[in-house]
Amino acid sequence: MNERKIAPPGGEKKVLLHSCCAPCSGSVIEDMHQAGLELTVYFYNPNIHPREEYEIRKEENIRYAQKLGIPFIDADYDAERWFQEMKGHELDEERGERCSMCFEMRFVKTAEYASKNGFKIITSCLGISRWKDFDQVTRAGAAAAALFPGIHYWDYNWRKDNGSQRMIQIARNESFYQQQYCGCAYSLRDTNQWRLSQGREKIEFGKDYYGPKSANS
Repeated sequence: MNERKIAPPGGEKKVLLHSCCAPCSGSVIEDMHQAGLELTVYFYNPNIHPREEYEIRKEENIRYAQKLGIPFIDADYDAERWFQEMKGHELDEERGERCSMCFEMRFVKTAEYASKNGFKIITSCLGISRWKDFDQVTRAGAAAAALFPGIHYWDYNWRKDNGSQRMIQIARNESFYQQQYCGCAYSLRDTNQWRLSQGREKIEFGKDYYGPKSANS
């Protein structure tokens, strides 16, 4: 069992975690749970496309939170607003301006909920993935938190101390759904274009899981 010494800013115990999916949040949730923090998981990801994929990722996240007895806030789907906000950035590359806008949109909603519900600290598991730019995620979180007095973005690097490796191990142990792209319609488009260029089939939703059931384990 991992028992990292982690402490939110200001000695706070109550933390609102923005989660994008179960695989990315598994080790982060475990760390905070074992540290005795008062953790609540906040799921607001209107970028995930299509709806079928969104529901699978959300239900996997709910399953793990319930297993540990951690409150889960479902902020529901808001895809139409997301597409509106991303207009003009449809062709941005991964880690480009569209990603920053997407992160900040989701973190603003998280910070707003925190401000209204007695949280002072927000954080996210988004930066744990090797596909993401940790500094880009952190900048978006800090910018969102700054809009709400008294809210602080906890910029802890969850990749530290083999965090990324434990993320994968927990995903395998829990047989989490193994998504094949970042989440948005544009990452789906670009990933499928790359797969076809490599002679591979397009992504099939709901097919791959970590653990024994996964062909990619």
